[in-house]
Amino acid sequence: MTDTPPAAVGSSLLARTADLVAIPSVSHAEHEMADAVEAALRRCPWIEVHRSEDDIVARTELGRARRLVLAGHLDTVAPAAGHEHPVVQGDRLVGLGAADMKGGIAVFLHLAEQVPEPAVDLTWSFNVCEEVAAHHSGLRRMWAEHPDLLTADAAIVGEPTDGVVEAGCQGTLRVAIGLRGVRAHTSRPAEGRNAIHRLAPLLGAISSYVGRTPEIDGCRYMETLQAVGVEGGVAGNVVPDAASLLINHRFAPDRDAAAAIAAVRQIFEPWLEEGDTFDVVEVVSGAPPHLDDPLLGTLVARSGRPPRAKLGWTDVATFWSHGVPAANFGPGDPLVAHTAGEYVTAGQLERAYLTLHRLVTEPVR
Repeated sequence: MTDTPPAAVGSSLLARTADLVAIPSVSHAEHEMADAVEAALRRCPWIEVHRSEDDIVARTELGRARRLVLAGHLDTVAPAAGHEHPVVQGDRLVGLGAADMKGGIAVFLHLAEQVPEPAVDLTWSFNVCEEVAAHHSGLRRMWAEHPDLLTADAAIVGEPTDGVVEAGCQGTLRVAIGLRGVRAHTSRPAEGRNAIHRLAPLLGAISSYVGRTPEIDGCRYMETLQAVGVEGGVAGNVVPDAASLLINHRFAPDRDAAAAIAAVRQIFEPWLEEGDTFDVVEVVSGAPPHLDDPLLGTLVARSGRPPRAKLGWTDVATFWSHGVPAANFGPGDPLVAHTAGEYVTAGQLERAYLTLHRLVTEPVR
């Protein structure tokens, strides 16, 4: 192996990504993908490889002054029909997970093979169940059971960012609001109270919501509030006595979970009555940008492009919850992730690889 990047690595990275896309790894079914990643890492004798169930951590132990984690998830969302198979169209690979994030995994594995003596100690972390509810997260489990393997100075999560550093991430909150009514026959609605109709002012508040847009370390975040589920109804001739609304709120990292919950409750409080419910289904805090960290700041410089805020939630927040500053950086357009036409190009893969190669092979100020 060599620690010098080839003149062009895009085509080989595209082929490697296609091989990874060909391995099905929908959430909760990542075993074959974990086998492939483990096999690639074990071909690098300078790396110590640890596997726990289908979560994998690999580490160099060179005694460097700093340690950087390169982290990615092995799972994909459920495929659209025909989208699960890789299709190479010139320098473009179309297929499930091509951008999110098997392209990033291909880049990370290539770094493991090509850089036996990095300027910083490296940890590779490949985990299951990132695309589903947080309590399934393999990364969370590894932090709980093997924190010594993940402790580091900084982390890079290989989400698709099109080669731009997406700093920090927003938190996410899901709330279920239940409204009560009184059943009646639809021929005599005045005898009851329609719980579904009571949803109208709540939906109006969501439609007119204007989120905060705080700027943190030069990165502007944008808070959102969306109705993502509605339930109600008894029969076609019955005034319903119950209705529920599921809401998703994305909140900037200058607020913690408690502040986000309080802000959302305040929006809907005027329409909540005795017997109604306001239940937090899930809440996960975000992470600030931390671009003053030497490794993350150098990553921005190496990318050659200004950073931007990560508006979604990623495992950057998981690392920060354990005191490790982190950022998102990887190949692929984030706007095509989870779509039927998801793709990554050879150029995107090559740019991400060369940026990370410089980061891990040149001294960090």
